[in-house]
Amino acid sequence: MARTVVTGAAGFIGCNVVAELNRRGAGNLLLVDDLGADERWKNLRGLEFEDMWSIERFRDEVAADSLPAVKTVYHLGACSTTTETDADYLLDNNYRYTRELCEWCLKRGARFVYASSAATYGDGTQGYSDADAATPTLVPLNMYGMSKQLFDLWALRHGLLKKIAGLKYFNVYGPGEDHKGDMRSVVHKAYGQIRETGQVRLFKSYKPEYRDGEQVRDFVYVRDAVNVTLFCGENAKASGLFNCGTGQARSWNDLARAAFAAMGREPKIEYIEMPETLRGKYQYFTQADMGKLRAAGYDRPFTALEDGIREYVQGYLAKG
Repeated sequence: MARTVVTGAAGFIGCNVVAELNRRGAGNLLLVDDLGADERWKNLRGLEFEDMWSIERFRDEVAADSLPAVKTVYHLGACSTTTETDADYLLDNNYRYTRELCEWCLKRGARFVYASSAATYGDGTQGYSDADAATPTLVPLNMYGMSKQLFDLWALRHGLLKKIAGLKYFNVYGPGEDHKGDMRSVVHKAYGQIRETGQVRLFKSYKPEYRDGEQVRDFVYVRDAVNVTLFCGENAKASGLFNCGTGQARSWNDLARAAFAAMGREPKIEYIEMPETLRGKYQYFTQADMGKLRAAGYDRPFTALEDGIREYVQGYLAKG
């Protein structure tokens, strides 16, 4: 029986994809990840899979064309640290690795779904359309976004987006992100801050058109991100580059107030200075254009921010 491969399987979205595959009856899975010395191994507890390989072994097996039969590859493994400055590392890990695996899948007839990123949109001046015509116009603000953009452009240039699916995840939050350190969602950070200090700290705005805390993002609950990911994996007609958000822009203040409400507390927000290194690379507005995904047949509703945060806080974070 052909296996399904999930790279980045111990990571945030990856472990949730594996859990949902298990829930749908799939257990013949090959997981790929480097567990390192952090706590991401905990994301593997309770999951059913056939084997797990390191990234190095997996890339070697792909290069040697010695993998067992594979039906679908969900390539979610990447360096997702937006502040990473080692450009050579990002180029290899986020671009070359993705390209190697894509080429193998196309050669072997396996379905290939990969993680792009909303970071490719840069400061948003070019909009948030996932149309192919818009992709070459985008200017990422950091090397992380650039490393994702490079593969999108390569796949577009070679006409491969008619055969594969890429997902531009917006601000995903939910269970499984505990190990991510400073890359955790602000929902996770807010919960810890409220427990420890009774208040939430948000960055001040440095643009007059945005009041403090009124910078906005498209926040998507991880369950929705997983459902979109598996939809693309299971439907070959859903090929192309797709946004994975909700289509609704909500403010950091909205998020903070929802976290306080989920914890049964009154809001108390402090606005702090943004580090100088981030000010020129900060997105003040993101909102996914979801028309293309809807046109591809995805018809599930997305979880409202307040509902997702309440479920996350009360059903997961508060339970430790």
